[in-house]
Amino acid sequence: MSRNTVMLSQNLNPFVEKVLKDEFNLITMPEEGPQALGAEKAAEIRAVVAFGGFSAAQMDALPNLEIISCPGVGYDGIDTAHAADRGIVVTHTPNVLNDEVADTAIALLLNTVRRFYSAEKWVRDGRWEKEGGFPLSPLTVKGRKVGLYGLGRIGLEIAARLEPFKVEIAYHTRSPKKGVTYAYHPTLASLAEAVDTLICIVPKTDETHKTVDAAVLKALGPEGVLINVGRGWTVNEDDLIAALEAGTLGGAGLDVFYDEPKVPSRLLDFDNVSVLPHVASASVPTREAMAALVGDNLKGWFAEKRPVTPVPETPVPPKA
Repeated sequence: MSRNTVMLSQNLNPFVEKVLKDEFNLITMPEEGPQALGAEKAAEIRAVVAFGGFSAAQMDALPNLEIISCPGVGYDGIDTAHAADRGIVVTHTPNVLNDEVADTAIALLLNTVRRFYSAEKWVRDGRWEKEGGFPLSPLTVKGRKVGLYGLGRIGLEIAARLEPFKVEIAYHTRSPKKGVTYAYHPTLASLAEAVDTLICIVPKTDETHKTVDAAVLKALGPEGVLINVGRGWTVNEDDLIAALEAGTLGGAGLDVFYDEPKVPSRLLDFDNVSVLPHVASASVPTREAMAALVGDNLKGWFAEKRPVTPVPETPVPPKA
């Protein structure tokens, strides 16, 4: 039996290749895009594993493409509307990274408020012995009012981890969540006025573009903290820098950036800012689980047209 051909848009996840190599023919997308494959090779490809985006033009270069599998929960870079028009199914990997991202959000909050990175560096640089104890952290987690901007699967996991810290929890989403007892705010502005800590975990959509702006940051207050483990798209970084410079915001912990991997150099000048290189889900066990789900989606599709986790924009037709 001939094996189906799968194109990897990038060689960024060796675990995906390990999962797929025994069952599929794998090829890597040329730097110039699938248009550079040539008609014969392009016609062989029935599936794509898309690390990041995959455009309408890229899809149209593959006439027999049936499924695009995204190894991540966010799939905003994939043109799902065009995929739906073409009858191409898009899948992603929800849930398998919820715990890791939620853990990172809490770690960023603690690190930002208590400045643990700077404290560790104080020891490593020999300053504890030479200069004495590390300066007291000006902020604390105790008594904080935490607002979650987004309360999907990951947001709920973050909230569950926050509860033992005995903080107040509130949230903003487009509509209230059923069965949730946290205080609901119909607007982001209302949430920011009510809390002093904002954790962002919303996807990249037109509605979330730079919504965390000067007004939201000012509302958090001079002891306020911003944590972002969602998308850099959500935060107006110029406004964030201005708020930190003016002291109208107390600190920020960021795992994502607007134009990553480029990070504004001015953000790195603040000792009350904690930065990470988009590593919220970047552990071996989690990436292995993501790769396994990519494999399950592809295998499920080619075995009986039943992928495990299709995105809602490209629904799978019900069984006859």
